[in-house]
Amino acid sequence: MTSNQDLIATPTAFDLAAYLTDRQPRVEAALDASIRPAYPDTIYAAMRYSLLAGGKRLRPILCLASCEAVGGDPDLALPMACALEMIHTMSLIHDDLPAMDNDDYRRGKLTNHKVYGDDIAILAGDGLLAYAFEYIATQTQGVSADRVLKAIAHLARAVGANGLVGGQVVDLESEGKSDISIETLIYIHNHKTGALFQSSVVCGAILAGATTAEIEKLAKFAQNIGLAFQIIDDILDITATGAELGKTAGKDVEAQKATYPKLWGLAESRHQADKLVAEAKTILAEFGDRALPLQALADYITDRKN
Repeated sequence: MTSNQDLIATPTAFDLAAYLTDRQPRVEAALDASIRPAYPDTIYAAMRYSLLAGGKRLRPILCLASCEAVGGDPDLALPMACALEMIHTMSLIHDDLPAMDNDDYRRGKLTNHKVYGDDIAILAGDGLLAYAFEYIATQTQGVSADRVLKAIAHLARAVGANGLVGGQVVDLESEGKSDISIETLIYIHNHKTGALFQSSVVCGAILAGATTAEIEKLAKFAQNIGLAFQIIDDILDITATGAELGKTAGKDVEAQKATYPKLWGLAESRHQADKLVAEAKTILAEFGDRALPLQALADYITDRKN
């Protein structure tokens, strides 16, 4: 996991390293408390193994920052933030399976199926997905039921066939094909990656009582940074080492996947990611200083090394 000292300074006076020093431990503690060991021991151990394996925790932190951006108390969004990480973890467990990307390492550790077997890994992902929605419904306090329901509906859509699942399907169907268009590639990543980024930002705002106009702006911001995140991922798959990534490098090339560097080249891919982040930050202008954490996190998307 990238240390706070490794983060690139943003052009604002906002101290992202200090912000993450506060937010990351709060998220980690909340995640640890969210799922305790229980019977059957194996499934709870497998769920906790991947959920607590570290990582940048970008999605939960974006959720908390979005809640703040529209004047909400981030503590109200903490159960949602945990649920987002549970769902993200589910997607990683399933993505690493032999039937998908077939990877042995994630976040510098053996992948879930390498430790617990394919069967338990599938069930661990299923368990995390189901529990994520239960956790939002039962643990969110001080927020009206209509807001909680609206946020749950948004998140469910982001995970299903209209979001993450749909993007993954098109991604799998595109492997090994030489005629994948940039439009198809953008579709894949707006759904496979961008949908959960968007839900992270939008759900935090919904719980805080954001207006329809505010939600629309934040959704566009999140779509931009989600796509930028994936472009940088594609670049890092080529330019970074396995040790830096915490997972196997060069998997996209090996699987003959369509990627942004493959279609655009490295320089243009970097340019497009920077452009997306610049546009995203412009969208946040009307939120003022309350959006400084989101602004800084947008910069981090393109400055990160893993």
